[in-house]
Amino acid sequence: MRIGRTAAVSDTGRRRVHNEDSYVCKPPLFAIADGIGGAQAGEIASRLAAGTLGERRPGTHGVQLLAALVAEANDRIFRRALGDPAVAGMGTTVTALLVDEHAGTIAVSHVGDSRAYRFRSGELVQLTDDHSLVGELVRSGRLTPEAAEQHPHRSVITRAVGTESTVEVDVSTLEPVAGDLYILCSDGLTDMLPDSQIASAVAAAQGDPQAMASALVAAANHAGGVDNITVIVFEIEEGEAPPRSAEPDEPTAEAVGPVPEIQDSAPAPVRRHGAGAGGRTLALAAIVLALAAAALLIWWGLGK
Repeated sequence: MRIGRTAAVSDTGRRRVHNEDSYVCKPPLFAIADGIGGAQAGEIASRLAAGTLGERRPGTHGVQLLAALVAEANDRIFRRALGDPAVAGMGTTVTALLVDEHAGTIAVSHVGDSRAYRFRSGELVQLTDDHSLVGELVRSGRLTPEAAEQHPHRSVITRAVGTESTVEVDVSTLEPVAGDLYILCSDGLTDMLPDSQIASAVAAAQGDPQAMASALVAAANHAGGVDNITVIVFEIEEGEAPPRSAEPDEPTAEAVGPVPEIQDSAPAPVRRHGAGAGGRTLALAAIVLALAAAALLIWWGLGK
């Protein structure tokens, strides 16, 4: 097996001023990072993550390599935030797939609510679990997937890279087959389109990754485009795997994007990624609000 055609499309959307998504589309590595934070913080966090993921570690491969890279990204973002109050609390999602054409496997690492899908024989399957408040409710059986798509807190995430000194990373290994299509996307797509509509758009593109990525971004914008939208698509095809190189190339500027020019000294309006419809924030805020509401109810009950 080998990697076939690839495509990546990233769009600011119809409501945002900046694009806080970054991505790596450099076979055999594909990754998306969706930044969280005020001002330019989300852009900085996702850029740091994408840059780190493009690096290599000698003696590591597969999920071991991806886990090491995500841990390194977490450390770099966390230390940067500690040293700069303007970006305190910043973080990012990370979803990455690393294809080993010789072993016939795909390693997956995942933190946050950016997703990876596989499209095989007309069926779309989500490969990652959303680290979100709504995702936890669905997995516990307290919320149906259909209700989750309309839940007002569906964008509240419970895990991110860089917000704490350490991060728990979900890792797994897949066995692809020829004809598979793999799709990585930020929540700017999945908050706008249900899985059924994503599957229809993928099927309508008739196996063309570029057509799929472009159609999905256009559909998300048509549905409202309330957040940045990034989609990566790659195919697995039959054929001989290319010879192994001694040292994999570093990603080029074209393969990692968007990588904004960060001017740390330049003033910028404070803008929270979670502001407005479709925004995302960590679950801590939701927990604090819930506790406050519970305390108010108890006080009111005692006063009766």
